[in-house]
Amino acid sequence: MPTFTVFKGSEGGKIVKSQTTKPDLTDDQVLIKVTASGLCGTDEHYKGADIVLGHEGAGVVEQTGPNTKFLKKGDRVGWGYEHNSCGHCEYCLTGKEQYCPEREMYGEANLDQGSFASHAVWKESFLFRIPDELTDAEAAPLMCGGATVFNALHSYDIKSTDRVGIMGVGGLGHLAIQFAAKKGCDVVVFSSSDSKKQEAQKLGAREFVAMKGKKELDIGRKLDVLLVTTSAPNDWSLMLPIMAPTGTIFPLTVSFDDFSIPHLPFIQSGITIQGSVVAARNVHRHMLEFAAQHKIKPVLMEFPMTEAGITKAMDTLRDGKMRYRGVLIPQN
Repeated sequence: MPTFTVFKGSEGGKIVKSQTTKPDLTDDQVLIKVTASGLCGTDEHYKGADIVLGHEGAGVVEQTGPNTKFLKKGDRVGWGYEHNSCGHCEYCLTGKEQYCPEREMYGEANLDQGSFASHAVWKESFLFRIPDELTDAEAAPLMCGGATVFNALHSYDIKSTDRVGIMGVGGLGHLAIQFAAKKGCDVVVFSSSDSKKQEAQKLGAREFVAMKGKKELDIGRKLDVLLVTTSAPNDWSLMLPIMAPTGTIFPLTVSFDDFSIPHLPFIQSGITIQGSVVAARNVHRHMLEFAAQHKIKPVLMEFPMTEAGITKAMDTLRDGKMRYRGVLIPQN
């Protein structure tokens, strides 16, 4: 039975080092040695709970169960927010298993393991090969952050001719800029100030709008799509007038607050507000292939995967000083 180190949240929010013991591998289970873990804003929501943190994992296969078919020892793999689904419902059978009523997600199931750990045990069918063009540290943030923004751009008929607005240049936003630009879209970035303008343009933004102090916006051609990648409150009285009729808004950050929007401008322009959770597995595979092909990589800050290192990384994220995605590296 594999026993390994894990890092958990706690009632007071302190990071706690612990151990997990899993049964011997059965069926298509795979034992992975973690080599890198991304830090996501969702981890901040769960650090006050007694669960193992982390869901942007990358590592190397150490052992395989008796019914594995595709992976072998030494393969580089990653995993994300979803760990399992029923496999027989309407959503699973149509490639939308992330909406399966019996899905197993981070924070809801498998609470005794995560990517803040030395090892993990997951089903082969929910693991993804890491392309050679990506290091483990680069691949880890793509397992949730990259998959989330790519899913919005890939699964809802967004075209290369569309004008795509991206609100926020952070962990999600800096990846969304790259994916949208490499898809061929006309990318407009909205940020609070000019401090990230050069970086946004380097990542692929054609236009940059500093929002602070703005009473109205004029960007010429209106937005067909808006990806909201910041948790800061949005002034929809500013944003709705620059949305094209029948445009789509994707609120991609996790929030427990209500989504409030002016009613009349919303219905008069036929705006769609589209919910979108993490990518289905086939979309996730396409995301990794696309990132490898177009050299899309997260901008990283690395921290040691220790109690102190995780605490520092979370403090950096909470203080708004992360540029742009934190990655935890195990200390062997």
